[in-house]
Amino acid sequence: MSRKYPIIAVTGSSGAGVSVVRHAFENIFRRETNCACLATSGRSERKIQAAYIEGSSLHNMDRIAFQAAAAAAAKAGNNTFSHFGPEANHFDKIEEMFRSYGETGMCRRRHYIHSEAEAGKYNKHFGLTDLKPGVFTPWEDIEENSDFMVYEGLHGLVADAASNIDVGKYVDFGIGVVPVVNLEWIQKIHRDKTERGYSTEATVDTIMRRMPDYIKFITPQFSRTHINFQRVATVDTSNPFIARDVPSLDESFVVIRFRDLKGVDFLHLLTLIPGSFMSRANTLVVPGGAMSVAMETILAPVVHQMIENKNG
Repeated sequence: MSRKYPIIAVTGSSGAGVSVVRHAFENIFRRETNCACLATSGRSERKIQAAYIEGSSLHNMDRIAFQAAAAAAAKAGNNTFSHFGPEANHFDKIEEMFRSYGETGMCRRRHYIHSEAEAGKYNKHFGLTDLKPGVFTPWEDIEENSDFMVYEGLHGLVADAASNIDVGKYVDFGIGVVPVVNLEWIQKIHRDKTERGYSTEATVDTIMRRMPDYIKFITPQFSRTHINFQRVATVDTSNPFIARDVPSLDESFVVIRFRDLKGVDFLHLLTLIPGSFMSRANTLVVPGGAMSVAMETILAPVVHQMIENKNG
């Protein structure tokens, strides 16, 4: 871990909604640009900058190559080949990226293109014309002078004993986004259908194929995170494969688990977030509609502390 170049890893399964935490950090960075902790360092005119890393960019094969590899694996009797496991990912590159950033504040990254809109953006950025959905962009250096690295994806704290990989040891602050599993599946089915054009049947097949790697490589990370945000629906999600819509934030609660209670002012949080309560000594429960407010309220002091550590 690094005081000078801290790394924040936001980890969640496919469809979990990790992007909401990125938005929370973006709001915090924007508000805190001129905060007192920066003013005392003589940097009050400089915005807080984060280098964002997309977990999907660290898969080791593009969409067509993955489909071919999955078909070949199934033909050979392996019906569990998935994006969740080491066979389809560069766990070593994630570890090296984190190590490099923690030591120097620099590393290289690329992007995975999900849509035509992203393809247009990255073709313009790289001066290319042949990038399309389902492929990776070229590698490039991240921006210089970033204050943090923020990773969002599947494997921000992953460990693989077989290859002696431990990504989590380089992470300064780990955040898990973990809806209860039926809600996670509903979110994934609806996202894949509306944004990526996949049928419900295709997404369910993917969920089933991923399950062994989900258990082995995804869920253990949530015991290593510093804080987990788990959304729990208050409507019936007992059959996620026939749900017509995703339960709204107002139809849910968010269970927030803190690993380390040091510095957490629960009384302050309970006062700031109406309708919140504590279910255990390390667990705060807030109304779903207050999830963004809760994230920003809880994570802002983390940002403050990291900046103080950098400048101390």
